[in-house]
Amino acid sequence: MHIFEIKAIDELSKVTDVMAALRPQLNTGNIETIIGGMMQRGYRLLYLVDGNEVKAALGFRFTEHLMWGKSIYVDDLSTLPGERKKGYARKLLDEVMTIAKEAHCNELHLDSGCGAQRYDAHRLYLKYGFNITSHHFAMKVV
Repeated sequence: MHIFEIKAIDELSKVTDVMAALRPQLNTGNIETIIGGMMQRGYRLLYLVDGNEVKAALGFRFTEHLMWGKSIYVDDLSTLPGERKKGYARKLLDEVMTIAKEAHCNELHLDSGCGAQRYDAHRLYLKYGFNITSHHFAMKVV
């Protein structure tokens, strides 16, 4: 089991399937445009390989807020559906936690959707040590 980081836009095809498991709008036709643009604005993408196959990925960015100080925000944490509950997400969280510590971040944040399909992820986050600290409110800009 090894963790790598996408360093160039032309490497994104390696993670298309695993990212599309969480973000179905992504596909081979648009992943370079969408995530490539995010990478130009500081988004970083780690991926975990086991048995020569990408099993999971974690996208994050550094942020700075008055309330939290320097932090890492995890935008995406995805594991292929047939590969879940094998510890891959935890390994990626360990890696991003190491990055956060090395960068002297104060906190690590993520949001997770609601609903029964997300309960396994919520259990992982709580066992890992995350706390539910707020409600996230959002609205469409029309």
